[in-house]
Amino acid sequence: MAKQSVINNNEKRARLAKKFAAKRATLKAIANDKNATMEDRFDATLKLAKLPRNSSVTRYRNRCGLTGRPRGNYQKFKLSRNALRELASNGQIPGMIKSSW
Repeated sequence: MAKQSVINNNEKRARLAKKFAAKRATLKAIANDKNATMEDRFDATLKLAKLPRNSSVTRYRNRCGLTGRPRGNYQKFKLSRNALRELASNGQIPGMIKSSW
């Protein structure tokens, strides 16, 4: 189980990324536009640098919804492999059965 503070920080990053997504996209478009003037591109780059670092999508980490485990996650279920196996073995995931041979 991950520390609660780590999970909360990750949720905060997700909220900030959603909040600043439009502003960040427009600034990136201006900064990468080859037809814009150098002053406009430079200003866009400075404004982009002034945004919170945690508002970047790349700082968000996919985590398990139950345990907060950062690795081995299935995006479809939003669960880690360990939690998915445990729930599937208990029959709590519809349509998923325990494998046996």
